[in-house]
Amino acid sequence: MSINTTAASTDTAWYDLALCAQTGPGFFFPEPGSSLRDAKRLCGACEGRTACLEYALANDERFGVWGGLSESERLALRPRR
Repeated sequence: MSINTTAASTDTAWYDLALCAQTGPGFFFPEPGSSLRDAKRLCGACEGRTACLEYALANDERFGVWGGLSESERLALRPRR
């Protein structure tokens, strides 16, 4: 998957189609140690998944599930500086 981190950081049009907009935030920001499996499964079926991930990377979102990836999975995508 190619990630475009140059996308406008305020572009949230994808959110109107996102499945997470129909689900409470606790689902994508669970308590530490909780399973992320259900949130990732929902992301996998979402049309806005790629745009969501791009948004999270462009805005340095450090918590929760974004674009189907956890914090540590998104961290692994960031270029090393």
